[in-house]
Amino acid sequence: MLGMEVRYEDASLQRLESDPAYTAGFDAALVKAFRKRMQLIRAALDERAFYALKSLHYEKLRGDREGQRSMRLNDQWRLILRMEEDATGKLVVVIAIEDYH
Repeated sequence: MLGMEVRYEDASLQRLESDPAYTAGFDAALVKAFRKRMQLIRAALDERAFYALKSLHYEKLRGDREGQRSMRLNDQWRLILRMEEDATGKLVVVIAIEDYH
């Protein structure tokens, strides 16, 4: 298997990953962190890889975010994800980039 499939709930985040000139209003350091994180997600075989990298602070969310997970982009920003399964295996759905402070 080649790594995890990715789907986006927000088209602007999909563009943020693929269009080098697009920033979606985020600063350059955050955009770079997001793109790096997306490479890591696409390369991972399953979500155990995210738990293994302690620096990601990969965790399940609770309350109104039940079923979602967050992954650190930097000290302030988190990538919000949801894990799904389809016929090809695990799928990562990218939901949002959120300010945690």
